[in-house]
Amino acid sequence: MDLIPKPDQVVSAAGNVAHKVLYGGLADLRPMPRTLIDEGTLREVYHYRPAAAVKQTGDPVLLVTPLAAPATCYDLRRGCSLVEHFVRAGRPTYLVEYGQVSFRDRALGMEHWVEEVVPTAVREASAHAGGRPVHVVGWSLGGIFSMLAAAGSPDLPIASLTVVGSPVDVRLVPLVAPLRPLLNLSDGRGLVTRGYQALGGAPKPLVRWAFQLSSFQKVVTKPLAVARNLDDGEWLAQIEAVDRFTDGMIAYPGRTFGQLYHRFVKGNALVGGTFDVEGRTLDLADIDVPVLVFAGATDGIAPVPAVKAVVPLLSGSPEVRFEIVPGGHLGMLTGRAARGTTWVALDEWIAQWSSDAAGATPSGAG
Repeated sequence: MDLIPKPDQVVSAAGNVAHKVLYGGLADLRPMPRTLIDEGTLREVYHYRPAAAVKQTGDPVLLVTPLAAPATCYDLRRGCSLVEHFVRAGRPTYLVEYGQVSFRDRALGMEHWVEEVVPTAVREASAHAGGRPVHVVGWSLGGIFSMLAAAGSPDLPIASLTVVGSPVDVRLVPLVAPLRPLLNLSDGRGLVTRGYQALGGAPKPLVRWAFQLSSFQKVVTKPLAVARNLDDGEWLAQIEAVDRFTDGMIAYPGRTFGQLYHRFVKGNALVGGTFDVEGRTLDLADIDVPVLVFAGATDGIAPVPAVKAVVPLLSGSPEVRFEIVPGGHLGMLTGRAARGTTWVALDEWIAQWSSDAAGATPSGAG
């Protein structure tokens, strides 16, 4: 909106304010309908129901959520939902999420997700889709889990792997990344370790605060930005949806949180391409499926160099494609610009490596 608003801008702003007052908001936050097809300890696998009058065709997609983030990262709002995009295109779409973390889950480590949750979700999605190979898409830590699962279980029916905003070289991640404010509360005397052990993990208010801190400038200037964009209903709807996403942050289990702290943040364990899980060494070079890597041009949590560092580590993949797309950590996935950038590239990639595409040879498809 201009400093001196034009008449049409005033009318639009007044309409947006009235809609928010009368109906509680501008964003269509209805989730895409889905059905639970499998569950276990901190594992819920969902199938999204096909759109009316749209025939489901092709290999399925499995969306892997990161720890602490709600499934709305993939289903932010109508019009900016990757789930909706796939479903309306007729793509069989699945998602794995983890439910609410409690104190009793404090002993669960990363091996639970890497060796049990993600592999089981891939197999269940494949079986539900008639035995077809699965295109696995993981955002943020979900991408890390997906890569480690693929490296450790080469028999999984994976057609391709896509990682979105997943930093591998943590040295290149700014101090304001989501975990760093939580993990650097002491000068090495063990305050962090004692804290997460006593609490059973990182409670969700701290996780939410840390995510917001990663975009501190936007949080501080948000009231001004809202006032400046009162005439832009799409912009206001996106802000509402992102606020809903942030409010839905959940906790980290204690042992997993400790592993992320000691091994990923302090030890930068994945920078060389290998990671030890319960006595097994997982090597990203063992991933033998095509891998698409996305980095957000303005991502303050997983900057381009930290994400791009994975490319030379994927030496066993038949093709590795690296793309820089507009947006920050969440925006690159479900921002307004993602509809014409990230989603287009992802559609092309899935079509290229689908089992019915000419020349495609997905691993584990037989």
